[in-house]
Amino acid sequence: MTQTMDGGIDLPPFYGLTALETVGSTNLEARALADAGADEGTLVWAKRQEQGVGRRGRQWSSPEGNLYCSLILRPECDPSSAARLSFLTALAIRRAVTKFVDPGTDVRLKWPNDVLIGGCKSAGILLESKMKPDGQMSYVIVGTGINIATYPEITDGLPAISLTKVGADVTVKEVLSAYGYAFLDLYMSWKRDGFAPIQEEWLAHATGLGGRITVRLSNETLEGVFSDLDNNGALILSMDNGQRKMITAGEVFIVPSAPTE
Repeated sequence: MTQTMDGGIDLPPFYGLTALETVGSTNLEARALADAGADEGTLVWAKRQEQGVGRRGRQWSSPEGNLYCSLILRPECDPSSAARLSFLTALAIRRAVTKFVDPGTDVRLKWPNDVLIGGCKSAGILLESKMKPDGQMSYVIVGTGINIATYPEITDGLPAISLTKVGADVTVKEVLSAYGYAFLDLYMSWKRDGFAPIQEEWLAHATGLGGRITVRLSNETLEGVFSDLDNNGALILSMDNGQRKMITAGEVFIVPSAPTE
């Protein structure tokens, strides 16, 4: 780990920035800081990760030129409430990304926490947490990676893309600033008004909503219509037999529409 005093980043006073040239993983560094008592708002940013990790332990490609950061939060809530922060984070990334791409660019959200540009994965989100003995959260680490200059060919089974690929002329610092402001606005809204406004905005930009999807679970694969999110962020799947399944974890695939004559 090599620290750098890289300034010139516009962030609200909520954040305390730890800027690094390179690190194994920003989430691991943030977790160590959180365990040592770091304040909420501590933000670890690295120009490059040597051991970036995505969801389900998958490797996250982390060359210089993209955004890699992890934020320490200390919300007074239980684990189920903390899990909804993934939707908030995806919205913050979408708000940030749309500042730099051409108007009309298709930037949508895929359950549970993907941000897609033109159907291609543009970012990754990884939440890690620690609970106190009373069942409340000690901290939540919100890890984020946004493809700015480069992107891997395939990420989580999806084609990937970067902001540069879609014509955005933007620096990592500018994206970090935009994300920081967007996240704080949504976080304060969540603490003040609960999940409902987050849920409503997320659904407004959801891909696959109202259409047929396949959901791959650990022990089975289901198909039906993505009809809604419940108040906990679970995907509501309307099955062909009339049942409604609440999906809390799984891989979602959009079923292509049948061609019309």
